[in-house]
Amino acid sequence: MGTDRLNRLLAANRDFSAGFDRGQLQAPPRERLAVLTCMDCRISVEELFGLGVGDVAVVRNAGAVASDDALRSLLVTRHVLGTQEIIVMAHTGCGLLGLDDAGLQQRLTSEFGQPSATTFGSFDDLETHVRDQVARIRAHPWLGDAPVHGLVYEVETGRARPVG
Repeated sequence: MGTDRLNRLLAANRDFSAGFDRGQLQAPPRERLAVLTCMDCRISVEELFGLGVGDVAVVRNAGAVASDDALRSLLVTRHVLGTQEIIVMAHTGCGLLGLDDAGLQQRLTSEFGQPSATTFGSFDDLETHVRDQVARIRAHPWLGDAPVHGLVYEVETGRARPVG
């Protein structure tokens, strides 16, 4: 990160902290809800559901994948912070939709001169992807008791629609 950008961010943080009024918020989300979604910067979970800071636990990764690390975070929200319900929300226009996983792996291996075991979680069908992530969460022995819902967020319209 360039020094100018960091200085701009730190200046904005000084302004933010000057009027900070959230110091008394508790870690457990007020809505007892956790959302697994993509890291895409167009997704503001609180805003699109009419929620505020402190209302929902948000777990993000590329593609809203129920990876081992995402499951770890969901376990913490469920069994430490007391969330009672989980939403998996992928979105239209996701960079992993239709991504050539093997091609990216090959390009990065060539560029950096060494292979990596990293997989990217690409998928070809958005609704199927959401259903698969929901199923993975429901199948976890420590998460299966929580209601889990699947949604697709349409970045073009702002609408979130259920995936059955």
